[in-house]
Amino acid sequence: MSTHRPSGAIGLVLARPPRLLGTEPFFMEFIAGIEQHLADWDLSLLLHVVSTQDGELAAYRRWAAQRMVEATVVVNLVHDDPRPALLRSLDMPAVLVGEPEDAHGFPAVRTDNAGPVREALRVLLDLGHRRIARVTGPAQLLHTRARTDALVAGCRAAGIEPLIAEGDYSEESGAKRTTELLSGAEPPTAILYDNDVMALAGLGAAKELGIDVPERLSIIAWDDSTLCRLATPSLTTMSVDVHQYGVSVAESVLELVDGAPVTERWSPGAKCVLRASTVPPA
Repeated sequence: MSTHRPSGAIGLVLARPPRLLGTEPFFMEFIAGIEQHLADWDLSLLLHVVSTQDGELAAYRRWAAQRMVEATVVVNLVHDDPRPALLRSLDMPAVLVGEPEDAHGFPAVRTDNAGPVREALRVLLDLGHRRIARVTGPAQLLHTRARTDALVAGCRAAGIEPLIAEGDYSEESGAKRTTELLSGAEPPTAILYDNDVMALAGLGAAKELGIDVPERLSIIAWDDSTLCRLATPSLTTMSVDVHQYGVSVAESVLELVDGAPVTERWSPGAKCVLRASTVPPA
């Protein structure tokens, strides 16, 4: 790679409620990893938060017309995602984050979502859990589907059927979905959550219902954070080096804007970190 970088910006549009950015550690760590690596090359990150995917598409058109960014990072891929085709038509370089259904020739930093789910399920099955639930992120996200498919397949192979409840990564949805699951006729003895915020809210909801964690309910969160370690009990997590994830994305972006072949990269794998919130069922 050349040592001279044109001065400019790399774009990142997040289509999500702005209120979630202040409560969800994942994207702050992810962005920090990108920015740290870009800074060494005289590039900055242009972050734009919108509420809808239509707003995201409009941002790309505006950036392309005004030549505001040298490339963009595309996150939260969905089924029949219109963004890669639009970016190709705009001739805007891009790096896709995740497992695209159709990359339209763009490089991607890929993620194994199924493997960590199988690992978490194996932990729960080995402990003796048979009533297992999952509180997911938005169902249209490809990584949500991959995780759900892995859990359903793994549970069915073990002769059980999991409970699936859709959340939106927020504290409110984590508490609501947990309350619904625990109020059913056969409440789960273990719940996997798609992020730390929903898991912590689920912990609070269980306590309000008088359900002891971990004696009557085991909890596993996806993504580790300081709050997971400080919670009572401390939460078992599927821990990912999110900062390194951002660095890997930035490395691919730098190769792309430099005109070099983009190395195939995978995000750091999620590993199960056992803590006090996961024990055999009572």
